[in-house]
Amino acid sequence: MPHSDFAHHRALTGLSHGQLAELAARITGVLADVVQPGGAPAVLGLYRSVAMVVTLMRKNLTREVAGAVFGCSQPTVSRRWDLLRPVIGRVLADCVLAPAQVAGRNAALLVDGTIAPTWDWKAIPDLYSGKAGYPGMNIQVAATLAGEVAAVGPVPVHGARHDAHAYAASGLKDLLAGHDTVADLGYTGVDGITIVPVRTPPGGQLHPSQVAFNHDLSAIRAAIERANAHLKTWRMLSEEGGRYRPPISKYGEMLKAVTGLFFFSNYF
Repeated sequence: MPHSDFAHHRALTGLSHGQLAELAARITGVLADVVQPGGAPAVLGLYRSVAMVVTLMRKNLTREVAGAVFGCSQPTVSRRWDLLRPVIGRVLADCVLAPAQVAGRNAALLVDGTIAPTWDWKAIPDLYSGKAGYPGMNIQVAATLAGEVAAVGPVPVHGARHDAHAYAASGLKDLLAGHDTVADLGYTGVDGITIVPVRTPPGGQLHPSQVAFNHDLSAIRAAIERANAHLKTWRMLSEEGGRYRPPISKYGEMLKAVTGLFFFSNYF
């Protein structure tokens, strides 16, 4: 493959040639090829199919645009997406580090929920997040005090559900067992959250020491905003990349694939 193609794929996928080749090799060990034995030759081979599906998650292209970029039809894009999306998550599962591997054993971690926008499906009314002001999925994230992503809750939660519910429902609570956790007021009283700001009592005021504590905690928690922004460079999770358009039933597989790709691209 010409060097220009490697650079092209790097710009589209965020993966180096070595990483993309490693991912394709892992997938080959599961699928062998993108067409059934005896079928017609594939218009798009396995390596470029992998690059295309990763690009869909990295850039959140429409299938029409992806087909134009990779020289195939929109139905081919859809078939490759459905074929490779779950496999990518499966073959990269061992690349998703435990929080202690990122932050250190028993290190304190920051926790927050971020809304990843989706198409507005009227048949799924609990996608709408009042906090964000648009429909989406609540993705629970943990970060180090330096702003590195340490964990992503593996189960997406509909956007109407509050962080207090999503923390456990997403599976993040279980991943962070043994770590002190720092979160905002939305997690007040939530089992597994260690430190939250002091809430101002109704009709009352905080003591100056409590005000100072809240100020310092807010400064510390700014790091998780950087972590969320880093995770959302995978534009299928980002409001900047448009909204998630495929069927919502496939969201969990997409999130597993993106989480695997995030850790794989940053730590391997």
